[in-house]
Amino acid sequence: MADPRITSMQGADTVLKETAIEGFSTSLRGKLLRSADAGYDAARKVWNAMIDKHPALIVRCAGVADVITAVNFARTHNLLIAVRGGGHNVAGNAVCDGGLMIDLSRMKGMRVDPVHRTARAEPGLTWGEFDRETQAFGLATPGGIISTTGIAGLTLGGGWGWLARSYGLASDNLLSVDIVTADGRFLTANSTDHADLFWGVRGGGGNFGIVTSFEYQLHHVGPVLAGVVIHPIEQARAVLQFYHEFTRTAPDELTCYALLASSPAGDPVAIIAVCYNGAIEAGERVLHALRAYGRPLAIHIDPVAYTAFQSTFDASYPPEPHVYWKSNFLKDLSDDAIDTMVAYGATRPSPWCHIAIDELGGAVSRVGQEETAFNHRNVRYDFISAGACADPAETASCIRWAREFWEAMQSFSSDGVYVNYLGQEADEGVERVKAAYGPAKYAQLVALKNKYDPTNFFRLNQNIKS
Repeated sequence: MADPRITSMQGADTVLKETAIEGFSTSLRGKLLRSADAGYDAARKVWNAMIDKHPALIVRCAGVADVITAVNFARTHNLLIAVRGGGHNVAGNAVCDGGLMIDLSRMKGMRVDPVHRTARAEPGLTWGEFDRETQAFGLATPGGIISTTGIAGLTLGGGWGWLARSYGLASDNLLSVDIVTADGRFLTANSTDHADLFWGVRGGGGNFGIVTSFEYQLHHVGPVLAGVVIHPIEQARAVLQFYHEFTRTAPDELTCYALLASSPAGDPVAIIAVCYNGAIEAGERVLHALRAYGRPLAIHIDPVAYTAFQSTFDASYPPEPHVYWKSNFLKDLSDDAIDTMVAYGATRPSPWCHIAIDELGGAVSRVGQEETAFNHRNVRYDFISAGACADPAETASCIRWAREFWEAMQSFSSDGVYVNYLGQEADEGVERVKAAYGPAKYAQLVALKNKYDPTNFFRLNQNIKS
């Protein structure tokens, strides 16, 4: 058999000896897949069907030893690597063409300590899987908006979700991480050991190594008062103005999102989605004005299990979706910004395209600005321009709409962006990554990158460049 060709870390085409690959395969507890192997196509696919890349090799890691072995093999042979967790990866950095994909999606071990209210979890878990385990004890930590999101990528980029206004970001609730660095070392980073690295992984993404275990602080979370109010699209402007006023005085227990999207029947609508994490009676008083406002098509707000509500928006994307998005923090939710949103909400080329407004603040804004790599803690709103479709033939028009809407919103936007809402580097550029951190924190992250990954071994991410 001829020695196969593979992509180097610098992007060049190189030859890797077959004997080296065979030796690598036999050293693993997990499985090494090549393009002709059964299961290869399933393993290379990520949630965003717009991403269609073909690694030369895929390591389906069974544990930490496989991760260390894969990192050492790739470094020794100067191979391009991509690292996949258990979730979405809209930007497509979890898979590469021609290189080595280190797949962590089968690493789903988890242990909950209900006495100390902590959980240790492996990177292949989704938030739905994580919450199922913690909610068995009436506990949770801030996760995402959709249950199929992976814990690893969301946490490493900061981690905004339904409980963040109550308890901070997912990364704010990290107690420690186990991480494999570019030189193959296995480190535990926390507030006292490798504290600089611990600072960096709380918002700095996958730039510094492969996290093989996350230790989280948990909080008591019982049933939440949660759901949606759906208004006809003709009322969208007034609904968003109401949303702006309503959220100005929202208590920390309430997280509130607004969307211009489609109903399950496919009709364009304006939606306000809420999650009140506290006493149900108090939540009913807080949400009274929302229930009473306007003439909604439907009100579905009830006490529900946190796990049930967290999966409510899983269906906001089709199976195997083609997704392109852009985002920015907003200076404020002004009437002119609302008018722009309403105008573009009326021209969505696919019923799956949508505009989302996240309400930030609460506990997130009270964490010290310098405590973690995550920046922009004092911003109140951001928006997402999501071009999404089920039919690949609609992809071009959805991308064009998302870009044009994002451009139209720039006069209302701040310079900042949430790193987890960035897309592919070729589309975003290094300046957008810098904007996620600001000049001072980006300089700190560059220094940390030079210390722990001076060759930029971990480069397929929202990359910190020296």
